[in-house]
Amino acid sequence: MGLGILEDRSMDHVPGTTRYFDDPERPQYATDGVQGLKCDTSGPVPIILVPQPSDDPNDPLNWPLWKRDLITFILSMTAIFATALGPILAANTITLSIWFGRPFTKIAELTGWFLLGVGVAGFFFVPTGRIWGKRHLFVLGTVLLVATSAWGGGSGKNYNSFVWSRIFQGVATAPFESLVNAAVGDLYYVHQRGIRMAFTNLAVFGGAFFTPILVGKITNTIFWWWTFYLVSIFSAVCLPAIIFFCPETAYRRDASLNLDLLATENPATIKHVDGTPVVEERVSNSADTPTAAAANGANGVADPEKSRRIPGKTTWVQSLALFNGRKTDESYWKLLLRPLPLFLHPAFLWACLIQGLLIGWTVFIGVIMAQFFLSTPLWWDEVRTGYAYTAAFIGALVGFGIAGLLSDWSARYLTKLNNGVYEPEFRLVLVIPQMILGCAGLFGWGITIDGLLHSEYPYPVPLTFFGLEVAGMVIGAVASSLYIVDAYRDLAIEGFTCMIIFKNLFSFALTFKAFEWLIQNRSRAAPIFDALGAVQLVVCFTSIPLCMWCHVS
Repeated sequence: MGLGILEDRSMDHVPGTTRYFDDPERPQYATDGVQGLKCDTSGPVPIILVPQPSDDPNDPLNWPLWKRDLITFILSMTAIFATALGPILAANTITLSIWFGRPFTKIAELTGWFLLGVGVAGFFFVPTGRIWGKRHLFVLGTVLLVATSAWGGGSGKNYNSFVWSRIFQGVATAPFESLVNAAVGDLYYVHQRGIRMAFTNLAVFGGAFFTPILVGKITNTIFWWWTFYLVSIFSAVCLPAIIFFCPETAYRRDASLNLDLLATENPATIKHVDGTPVVEERVSNSADTPTAAAANGANGVADPEKSRRIPGKTTWVQSLALFNGRKTDESYWKLLLRPLPLFLHPAFLWACLIQGLLIGWTVFIGVIMAQFFLSTPLWWDEVRTGYAYTAAFIGALVGFGIAGLLSDWSARYLTKLNNGVYEPEFRLVLVIPQMILGCAGLFGWGITIDGLLHSEYPYPVPLTFFGLEVAGMVIGAVASSLYIVDAYRDLAIEGFTCMIIFKNLFSFALTFKAFEWLIQNRSRAAPIFDALGAVQLVVCFTSIPLCMWCHVS
């Protein structure tokens, strides 16, 4: 395989390994003997399409790029309002503590309950999306965003009601945290995913850091409950866009077209269209593929007339249906439980750690910020505390820029060095800037936030390190998402389920421990963040053995 990735000895074709950044005039292959693949010829250098599009006009890969980008944009904008509910209380700790008559720890737990709702709901929603598609979950999630945000704003002084509204806000957010990135895998070829995956991660994570900047000012001007009412209003605006312009992205594609999943025991065949050889969309031998039964006769021999039929294009009205058929014949309970063993798989465990730990540390910082900025020596109000998140938002933009520019460029460059063969492990290059920025942010935050209390550093210094930590978090989220989509696309949804469960339950636990750890260390952050930075450093270095062994084992 080259470039430090060990050669596989157990199979003839490793899923995710493709030759697609290469000259299409030369013989191309997905497996030995298969050549003449469909290419993207829009640029100066044609690029082989992975996965190969079918001949079905309803295949999302055959939709115009502007339509696919519009869907991604709408889902990302809605995801911004959904994930905004996570840190929406960050600048209002003192305000809510006084309003409900509860200590800081109980206010911090409100964020934890939201994260618990996301993690638990994501576990049940993802197999539903695997079987019946994602559209109904995006519509349901948006409806719940409208209702539960209005519920949170109207809770009055009933703390228990507010807790339950936070839990169900997490349920409403779950489809957007767990399925928007998976939709990128549905809508785009491998060479198109990098910048889009960076954009969706910016929406899911970056938008969350812009929220506290506004929340402090909103609370100071028109009271805290309007922060929830506004989320409800903007989500209601997004609902028609979701309903009318976001058709189902999941598609049951023939196995022979999945060049990144293809193995030699399931070879594709070739047909000629206008003299150009292309991969034939043939029926799969899989027992759970309905097209096999439809195209094969009683003796299992393919019917040429049936195999050549192409479905008619779905009308816009038909595309508004919440369901358009099953995407797999596997049972719900099997799909529900299938992510759990993946926690023991090195690649999926790595993805959970590389993404989930930095997200958890970010939540940890957000929870304890009140201890340093809302009390001595600064005594900031909710407005200035909200503005403190400007650094985190800038950090998210920086992370988005680095991930977006580096992800596809590095894949192309390394593929050229690797004689035109693409390996999903090339996505792991993103871990380098993640490690530099994320670990620097953690170590720097702990040292400088303690120095702030003793007037050794002005407040922009620790906030700058907070921004670096967030930049590393965004890059890590993109790296793990891209790697799972490219290397294990057939298990991508289950992989995202694992990441959703881990990062939300881990962050949920941290909200209960944040102030306790701070008190145990006599309100000193440096010892805590030195330990967290060391853990993150070790996790980043696990990318080296992952790159060498995991995908070929």
